[in-house]
Amino acid sequence: MTSPDALVRVATARGVTTLTLDSPHNRNALSTPLMTQLLAGLADAVADDAVRAIVLDQTGPVFCSGADLKETAAAYASGTVPAGMLGDVLVAVRECPKPVVAKVAGPARAGGLGLIAAADLAVCAQEATFAFTEVRIGVIPAVISATVLPRLDQRAAAELYLTGDTFDGLRAAEVGLVTAAVPAGELDAAVERYCASLVRGAPGALAGAKELLRRPAATDLRAEIAELAALSTGYFLSDEGREGVMAFREKRPAAWVPAGD
Repeated sequence: MTSPDALVRVATARGVTTLTLDSPHNRNALSTPLMTQLLAGLADAVADDAVRAIVLDQTGPVFCSGADLKETAAAYASGTVPAGMLGDVLVAVRECPKPVVAKVAGPARAGGLGLIAAADLAVCAQEATFAFTEVRIGVIPAVISATVLPRLDQRAAAELYLTGDTFDGLRAAEVGLVTAAVPAGELDAAVERYCASLVRGAPGALAGAKELLRRPAATDLRAEIAELAALSTGYFLSDEGREGVMAFREKRPAAWVPAGD
């Protein structure tokens, strides 16, 4: 059971764990306690074989306002700031072996955009707003660039990083920050459709597909194809591969598909 004073609430149903940022008093800012709980929630979801996909959700009108600036200001005396922990969160989301979906119903700023970009899929309300506001407070979007820049068109990245201007969900989809932007009333259904598709994938194959997506560009095409052919053969010969082929031939759900899907 989630603690009543938790900043990240956890719920699991039909193979999907939802981690809900629940710190509306500071617009779900990335404080050290919230990030610590988010890391724990991700680790628990990864360790649970019944969990097939993870959704990042929000409480309140704001998805995530970025770094907790009140905590940051209080930390100046020590010569360190808590923003460094954000890197651990981004790595945990990006390298999670299970698909992660960001469900963005409201504004996201700064570090919140790094979290969205780290997710495999991101669906936002068209009305949601976004901004890389770092330059306006005298800092730069350094850590989040590891996840954001691979998603964004280069010209758009330059515009949005340098101006700090606000843009909406439709523009976020246009430049690659999110997978899709839908009317607010359709957000729940859109995320549910993605999750229903994700849980039909074999756990090992999903993890392997995520590794392919992170694979660096090849410098030797023939060597790359030979390596990938061997990888493909290994998956076909695996227990999951054999079960998947048999399920397809027998016109039945594979053994890993949650009941009811």
